Amino acid sequence: MNLKIIENLKTIDLKAIDKKSIKMLVGSILICLSAGIIGKLAVKEESLIWYDYLFKPALNPPNWLFQGIWIILYLLMGVSLYIVLKKDSFISKKLALIMFGSQIFLNALWAPVFFGLRSIAGGLATIILLWAAIYLTIYKFYKISIPASVLLIPSLFWVSYTIGLNLTFLIWNH
Repeated sequence: MNLKIIENLKTIDLKAIDKKSIKMLVGSILICLSAGIIGKLAVKEESLIWYDYLFKPALNPPNWLFQGIWIILYLLMGVSLYIVLKKDSFISKKLALIMFGSQIFLNALWAPVFFGLRSIAGGLATIILLWAAIYLTIYKFYKISIPASVLLIPSLFWVSYTIGLNLTFLIWNH
């Protein structure tokens, strides 16, 4: 299966990207980055002070690393979205794009719920839903484009890790 994924990644022809495609790629990336921007704008400074006083596990990354990883993941999501949008597929893309939209929405929602509402349990529920949405998006994208689905796997792994952190916060701070 790994060889199949590598062969599919090789089929992406970067020379064939025209101005319209570049705009679509940039737009796809901006859509995904907007989830992080919305989440960041919805969190007030006092919520971050609240977070500083929570008991945290040793594996809790520093804020700058956490934010940096999300930026990389949003870029990968944007490229994944672009690939699916460009793909001529016999399979309907409608449900795949609805799933993708739901995971972007849940990405944007997590920070305001966890930090803004200071709800560890609400954050955990949101991130579990996010994990399910990413999983279903990968499944739907796989039927359309293997490279597009592969680009979402790091998000699934990171959200799995974040679920563990969120659960630890709930146990240690409840």
